[in-house]
Amino acid sequence: MDLTPAHREIITGRLLLQAGSEALADAVADFQARNRDHFAPWDPPTPESFYTAAAQAERIRLGLKAFSEGSAFRYWLSPIDRPGHVIGSVHFSQVARGAFHNALLGYALDQHAQGQGLMHEALAASIEEMFSPRVNLHRLQAAYRPENQRSAAVLRRLGFRVEGLARDYLFIDGAWRDHVLTALTNPGFAEPADW
Repeated sequence: MDLTPAHREIITGRLLLQAGSEALADAVADFQARNRDHFAPWDPPTPESFYTAAAQAERIRLGLKAFSEGSAFRYWLSPIDRPGHVIGSVHFSQVARGAFHNALLGYALDQHAQGQGLMHEALAASIEEMFSPRVNLHRLQAAYRPENQRSAAVLRRLGFRVEGLARDYLFIDGAWRDHVLTALTNPGFAEPADW
């Protein structure tokens, strides 16, 4: 099966998911800065320079390169009526092919946009894209800290199943933290012709 690139934009009822451009760097830097304290319990430590537009422009540039190569797919979330205002991200990283056809899923949502079903909406649409014939992934993995009940709920609602607990999995918020490991498989996966 010949894979074509993933769609660079996905539109849902309320959201625009976009691979973006370096022109989005100021909006991404603003998103990161205004949610710095909110994300701290869930994210690895980041240097002060991470919160600059220059650092985010480079991050976007590298993300677009990975997107084009099919090794990772990051979507920036914006309200459909405010495409220049970033309120979240969905990231499918470490895409592996061969016998695996797998990616790791990460996501983040602005603290003021939570509780509205927006992350579920974004994940449902982006997972559909990852499982489409264009990308044709077989499996997605996501991990969350056991105390992060919002993540647990959204993944459960999307059909992710718990596969285990990884002890001391990631260095987050000043210590090595346990994470619950989950996965979702693609019922429509098409075996590549060259297998």
